[in-house]
Amino acid sequence: MSPSPPRSLGAPQSNWAVIRRLFGLVWLYRRRCLEVLAIQLLLLTMGLAGLNFTGQAIDFIRHQVSGTPLPSAGFRIAFPAHWPPVAPVAVFAGLILGLALCRAGLNYVYSILINRLTQLEIVPHLRGRVYDQLQRLSFRFFDANSTGSIINRVTGDVQAVRMFLDQVLIQSFIMVISLTVYVIYMTSLHAGLTLACLATTPLLWISAAVFSRRIQPEYSRNRDLADIMVRNLAESIQGMPVTKGFGREAEDRAKFVRSNDAVLAQQQSIFWRVSLFSPAVGFLTRVNMMVLLGYGGWLVAHDRLPLGAGLVVFAGLLEQFSGQVNNVVNVVNSAQQALIGARRVFEILDAPVEVASRPGALRRERLAGAVRFEGVSFAYEAAEPVLRGIDLDVPAGRCIAIIGATGAGKSVLMSLIPRFFDPTAGRVLVDGVDVRELELDDLRRHIGLVFQESFLFSHTVAANIAFGHPQATREQIQKAAKIAAAHDFILQLANGYETVLGESGVTLSGGQRQRLALARAILLEPAILLLDDPTAAIDSQTEHEIFEALDRAIAGRTTFIVAHRLSTLRRADFIIVMDDGRIVQRGTHAELMKVPGPYLHVASLQLVDSRELQALELKGGAA
Repeated sequence: MSPSPPRSLGAPQSNWAVIRRLFGLVWLYRRRCLEVLAIQLLLLTMGLAGLNFTGQAIDFIRHQVSGTPLPSAGFRIAFPAHWPPVAPVAVFAGLILGLALCRAGLNYVYSILINRLTQLEIVPHLRGRVYDQLQRLSFRFFDANSTGSIINRVTGDVQAVRMFLDQVLIQSFIMVISLTVYVIYMTSLHAGLTLACLATTPLLWISAAVFSRRIQPEYSRNRDLADIMVRNLAESIQGMPVTKGFGREAEDRAKFVRSNDAVLAQQQSIFWRVSLFSPAVGFLTRVNMMVLLGYGGWLVAHDRLPLGAGLVVFAGLLEQFSGQVNNVVNVVNSAQQALIGARRVFEILDAPVEVASRPGALRRERLAGAVRFEGVSFAYEAAEPVLRGIDLDVPAGRCIAIIGATGAGKSVLMSLIPRFFDPTAGRVLVDGVDVRELELDDLRRHIGLVFQESFLFSHTVAANIAFGHPQATREQIQKAAKIAAAHDFILQLANGYETVLGESGVTLSGGQRQRLALARAILLEPAILLLDDPTAAIDSQTEHEIFEALDRAIAGRTTFIVAHRLSTLRRADFIIVMDDGRIVQRGTHAELMKVPGPYLHVASLQLVDSRELQALELKGGAA
């Protein structure tokens, strides 16, 4: 209800803590992950087999052309002596083609499985967890964090978590397995050549570590700038009438361009660093190939290494090795994005749930509605109390009006009843029970709410009225609408109760939105009604119609009304005047009008204004 000072999200975590949690998330899908890894291992095996068959084919052709003896080491296919020379070549060609077709099929299956795992399982699961957590967090969290930042975390950052499985974990696993297998295979062909070709590898890992350490802060800053850009976009759309009304379109465009350019500049900085790292890695792998051609060619020339099963296969293995090494750039880059995104998602998941039902909380089928505040104080921050020592007893079925200047604590006082916040001292009781001992959902279902700014969903009029009671019949919906003086204007809409409202009910007037919000609260038939200045956006005639109808709805219900108009205040059984978080006056309208104080001052000003208006109307009529 009332804005609060910024509050941090969950505590930041180290990279290792985030990685452990990501592994925990992946563990939930271990069977799918094993299937994906198994396919990658099959692809690796087929790739090695293809290289082996290519080497054997080259050695066989060389044997047939120049009489060079066939190598005896390693896995080789023996053919019958009576076969014509073309037959083994055809067999090798068929095997290589078959493996290529199998690899193409497995790559297709891998693509299906990995996308199903990440996009259809992990991302929806994590997004659902984040949304569920958002539903549990208090008003304080949403007051302290911008809509743009929250949306960015639920969408973009959750997608970044997907990268950890797809582009980091699986790729790292395959890279480690592949590099190990390649090194073992190359060593079996020639240990000295292997050592010479891989001499530059330590430089690669050092470069990767330095790059990783320097790029992570850049990605963190990029996400923060993206939050600002999304926030500016959301504010621009929501505030478009104000922007156009004051002719500030050019300035608004410039503001968005600046935030968009800041994101672009940050991304360019990241791309520049990645673009430097990638060629450096590529250069190191090319050096390895130069060593192979020089040293390997010398070994072949001196018959110390076969051409096909030796140098050619070695070249293929080294090329595969270089490909996996080049993939380090993508893995490191993706890892940093995934870690930043995961950390931001986990910050929401770890944000403290300040208000929740206690274990064994009491359930109530029905509440009478008696409300008592006992020594209640509340503060967002310890040094800045908003409420100070509130004592108030409201019997069931009574209507109490609350008046006070802006910031006096009126809305905060009411927000403690449905436990949007919990008091920092004292307690709030409903029917003699501390609200913290009641089941939270039960408590709130017995309370009808109308806020200062009525929010409506992009749904039908009927669905908006029945939001808190989806099973309500059309008769119940219409009855609530009639009580709230909304029935007549609803019938004038294009499709009546089935008219689909625009975002936040933008197609309706402020008074119409407020009446629908009143109908939504009344439909619940709550024991307690909380009306936070419900007639602020309504003209006097509509206010009169609404409160005539509300007299029937209020009867028998405990009602708290934040109000400033005398016409509203007079209807209350009891009035409290608040100032600086304290109750400074209390009594009926008649009682307070006899006592000098803030209430008499406000009421006198309204009475003077009313008399002047009447005088002007009479003067105009006489003229």
